[in-house]
Amino acid sequence: MTDRQELQHPRFARQYLRIAAAADQRGGMEHRRRLLDGLTGHVLEIGAGQGRNFRHYPDTVDEVVALEPDDTLRTAAAKAAATAPVRVTVVAGEAEQLPAAEDEFDVVVVSLVLCSIDDPDHALAEVARVLRPGGQLRFYEHVRSPRSWAARFEDAITPLWRRAAGGCHPNRDTEAAIRTAGFTIADIDRFGFSFSALAPNTLHILGTAIRQ
Repeated sequence: MTDRQELQHPRFARQYLRIAAAADQRGGMEHRRRLLDGLTGHVLEIGAGQGRNFRHYPDTVDEVVALEPDDTLRTAAAKAAATAPVRVTVVAGEAEQLPAAEDEFDVVVVSLVLCSIDDPDHALAEVARVLRPGGQLRFYEHVRSPRSWAARFEDAITPLWRRAAGGCHPNRDTEAAIRTAGFTIADIDRFGFSFSALAPNTLHILGTAIRQ
């Protein structure tokens, strides 16, 4: 298990409270709505941050268990849960060791989180473990550029970026990782998006994968 202190990034978390709100105003809010559209049943959200997704869950969802390891973001998420349209339980925990039983959830949601997990392959194996057969993985992530020059640039800045941005890796091929973990991608949208007027567009993916 990762040491609890290694999961804390208080300076970045305070910045992220503002960054995520600004990104939502630039189009991220619509991405979140699309991510969660039509969900039903028992849902696990990994890396819930400050709870920006909570308001977008449809009332067909029975309950959301929202996992967030960072203390600062989890405190904000607990406040957001109080006004969510569905029941949301916010808990501490890490993606590589999910606090859930096998086949417990109908849906797992990951939203701009697989970039910052130390071992995304292990995390995706955990997702497969806690999802029921036929269950959905809903994903919304920024990923490695398909352009070779841009991908090389992302590789070059990753060591510094990871330290400055709470463990974020801008060069991860998350779509390939999802497929390698044994999921079947049922639908996927690939698009450029910039979280800030000062930041370049980066490739994002949004879609649904099915646990076999």
